[in-house]
Amino acid sequence: MSVTEDARDTDDALFVLTAVLLTPAQFPSVLGDDYPEACAVLGLEPFEDGYGLVLGQDGDGARWTVVVDDVSLVACAIAAWDCGMEYDLSPDERTVVAALPGWPLAVAVAAPGVPAPHDPAPDPELGLDRPPLSPPDAGQWGPAQRRLGADEIALQWAVWREQVDEDVEFVQPGESAEGQQHSGVRAVLEQAHAYLESPPPPGRIRSAFAAGGARTLRVEGPGWSMVARTDDIAFVLLGDEPGEILPVGRGPELPGLLKALDDLAVRPS
Repeated sequence: MSVTEDARDTDDALFVLTAVLLTPAQFPSVLGDDYPEACAVLGLEPFEDGYGLVLGQDGDGARWTVVVDDVSLVACAIAAWDCGMEYDLSPDERTVVAALPGWPLAVAVAAPGVPAPHDPAPDPELGLDRPPLSPPDAGQWGPAQRRLGADEIALQWAVWREQVDEDVEFVQPGESAEGQQHSGVRAVLEQAHAYLESPPPPGRIRSAFAAGGARTLRVEGPGWSMVARTDDIAFVLLGDEPGEILPVGRGPELPGLLKALDDLAVRPS
């Protein structure tokens, strides 16, 4: 399959709608808790350099996710689009690693001049015998939804931070920020501390730029997600508490923990 900005050029061309990176430092959280897990969902080897995921439609309107190994090209396209600039994302066919049916993420736009987005029909002769990729059901709560919730907090940090009282206290053993017993939050902090002795797979701890010279941390574990700023508090989401967002105040322990996790984190190059 050739990747082009105009799917009407050839029958098997892809009209590019969007793209995302799949690297140890940046990957769609919906796919997994860490980079190797995200790659496994797509049937890819977790190579250190990573991949670019190009989402689009073919001339029949079918949804496709094209995996390419030209990470720099995809990164440049994303940066240009984020700045409101046009960028012709047309990777060389030699860089295409796989063409997977469906989209793992929700895409709000569609290609003009082609049929409405739909999953391609199975075709074992062409290797299309795997279920199409699809975004998670927003009406349910599971690992993907938990991670998407953490993504939203990281993206809208200031909004969520304003909802927390200034006098929130650090979660002490067996207590929550509201003073109620909450062993789940304490277990998360203990597991995060354990990462310092036994580093987890790449991508379980990610660090991104934040204002004021701080860093935004994303830390994942079995059944939990944590979002934090190194100069501020943390928010914890638990798999067994649907939709609940638990703030963790600075206290005497959190600053050192966040700094140590940031030292271990994978950062965008």
